[in-house]
Amino acid sequence: MLKFAANLTMLFNEVEFTDRFAAAAKAGFKGVEYLFPYDWSSQQLADLLAENDLQQVLHNLPAGNWAGGERGIACHPDRVSEFRDGVGKAIEYAKTLGCPQVNCLAGIAPQNVRAETLQETFVENLRFAAAALAAENIRLLIEPINTFDIPGFYLNRTAQASDIIDQVGSSNLFIQYDIYHAQRMEGELINTMQKYWDRIAHLQLADNPGRNEPGTGEINYRFLFEALRQKQYDGWIGCEYKPAGVTEAGLGWIKALNS
Repeated sequence: MLKFAANLTMLFNEVEFTDRFAAAAKAGFKGVEYLFPYDWSSQQLADLLAENDLQQVLHNLPAGNWAGGERGIACHPDRVSEFRDGVGKAIEYAKTLGCPQVNCLAGIAPQNVRAETLQETFVENLRFAAAALAAENIRLLIEPINTFDIPGFYLNRTAQASDIIDQVGSSNLFIQYDIYHAQRMEGELINTMQKYWDRIAHLQLADNPGRNEPGTGEINYRFLFEALRQKQYDGWIGCEYKPAGVTEAGLGWIKALNS
């Protein structure tokens, strides 16, 4: 059986964030992920995980001014010091939360910066982060994100992520493959996952169009899940979708498609 983690940024948003841990556990989830833990103390979050018998499976590195529209700073040449400080902060949280991996959001490419400079900045930042995280036995992920939802996002295709991994040259850098983003940018989901399988460490899902739960759109999740089972995928799949209604009412897809 595949393992699904509730993305608490997206799911159970009918209640306060700190109440979503209990809601996820009540709904049968054993793992959780969310964008950022930094608005809460790491110990408070660790206590919520323990109280609800949940495993933290992922969170992101600090990503700049999210409320102001920033979506990561890893490719920004004028934010290198801030990025590196964020790596240290992420490590502190991940260690307290028992989180085995963190994701680096590349960010929206700043205007009037040469493509070579953007790439060099991203690669050097990833080298720094991969090494720092490896010392703490924490994996580093990078995630291609579609440019329809986030215009100008620097990292937007799986092949590009693989090329970046080659340039970084670290054994501690992997792809977070978000099925929704991949469908919007390139399709060919199963063939692409097969091609880059050894570099994919985490999956996320949502259907398209609408970014709602599986079964609401064009993606054949039954076929895709069977392919993952055949590959004996034993990692987590983050449920990073926008519920079409109340979260609990839409969770029937798990039983219907994961059998």
